[in-house]
Formats: sequence, structure tokens, C-alpha cells
Amino acid sequence: MEALPRPVPWLAAGERFPPLGEAWGPHDPAPGLLAAGAALDVPTLVEAYSQGIFPWYSLGQPALWWSPNPRMVLQTRNFKLHRSLRKTLAHFQDQPRCEIRFDSAFERVIGACAAQPRAGQPGTWIVPDMVQAYIGLHRAGHAHSVETWIDGELAGGLYCVNLGLMVFGESMFAHQTDASKIALSALVAFCRAHDISMIDCQQNTRHLASLGAAEIGRPEFAAHLEKSVHKTGPGWRFEPVYWNQILTTGTKGTLDLP
Repeated sequence: MEALPRPVPWLAAGERFPPLGEAWGPHDPAPGLLAAGAALDVPTLVEAYSQGIFPWYSLGQPALWWSPNPRMVLQTRNFKLHRSLRKTLAHFQDQPRCEIRFDSAFERVIGACAAQPRAGQPGTWIVPDMVQAYIGLHRAGHAHSVETWIDGELAGGLYCVNLGLMVFGESMFAHQTDASKIALSALVAFCRAHDISMIDCQQNTRHLASLGAAEIGRPEFAAHLEKSVHKTGPGWRFEPVYWNQILTTGTKGTLDLP
């Protein structure tokens, strides 16, 4: 007889998360699922992210909390800047009508991410409660938007969570070709300029792997968080000089691929 998976704990508001090792494993129905319930408030989200836990659920479900093993991360030194994207960034950088902004339109960015169609997904995990939760996290200074602006219009972007010297990528959108890739490139350049060595990507996708992301084990990820999240974080402002972190020939870790 097949063993049943251990019950997923239901957390009351303010209750602490269980140890990461209690998350469902590869042979359970939902690998990485750790808990359900709790509150989507700022203290809970900060506690969750500082431990490597994030919420992810669909409309009509309770809040579900995850800690996958392995974990997909982008080591910023390993960012793959393909030749076509390098050309796009060089052109973007040289055009006065193009700019990167941080946090000028967070609510528009998360709304656009929620509305962005995803291949193979009938709906979105960025449900209304999640939108409001991350707006609260943004107002508390822990969530940020990276925005690609062209001709005064928001062309694409992403939002992320930042604790100390750790960045957790959440979602991207694009209304124009390559606008989300430009935003991600700007985030990598910013992270390199501020000695942020890792961006959490949560789940393994072919697109992220093509940009240099790779899986690491949960213990390694948790150890990195332990030494990163309590350090003093950067000021969230993009300076054009940051592009040199990825565009300058010979920059360590930049790969120039076809």
C-alpha cells in the first residue's frame, strides 16, 4: 500500500513556518509544498522570504507556501548576455527616449504581470490578494519594480523582493519586444554594482536556464540567505553607469553567445 504524504500544516495568522525539511518531497503530490494558511501581511512575507519560502496559489485556493528543492537561482556572475541582447542594450542605452526606472509604477507593473498570458497556464497565480500583499510589501520598502520605459510609455518590466543583499525575482511582462529582458539585464547590472551575487528564480524554466540560471540544493540556498538577508541593502535607484557591469568588454561573468 502506497504511503500517504504527511499532512500539510495549516498555519494561523502569526504562527511560525515549519522547518524547510518538512516540505513535501519529490514523490509527494506537490513537491516543495510546506504549509497553507497564515496571513499575507508584511511581517509574514518578510519572515517567509528570509527563510526561502514564498506564497504561490491560484484563485479559490488558500495561501500555499513553498520551499522547492532544488531551487532555481541566477548567480549574477553567470548571466548570459547573448549577442542579440547585447546589441539591444547598447542601442537602448544610447537612446534618450529609453530609460530604466525603479519603483515609479510598481502597481502598474504588478498589474501587468498578473494580466500577462503564460504559455500552458489558463490563469494567473498573481491573484488579487497577492497583488495587494505585494503592494503592501512595496510600501514597506521590500518589493521593487524594474521598469523599461520607451518614448514615455511603460514597455515592460518586472517586480522583485529585496532583503539585505538578496533579491527574489517574482514576475515579468513585456508590451514591446525584449522589454522584460532589458529590465532583467538592468536588475543584473544593478545587483553586480551592489555586490548582490544571487537572484532567486524559484522555479526551473527553459527561458531562465537560457539566461544562465541553474538549480542549487535547498541547504545551499538557505545558507546563502542566512549570510545575505540581514546585511544592509542597496538604495533602489538605477544609474546609467551600471550598464558597464554587463556591457563592458571583458566584464567578469558576461558571456557573449550567439
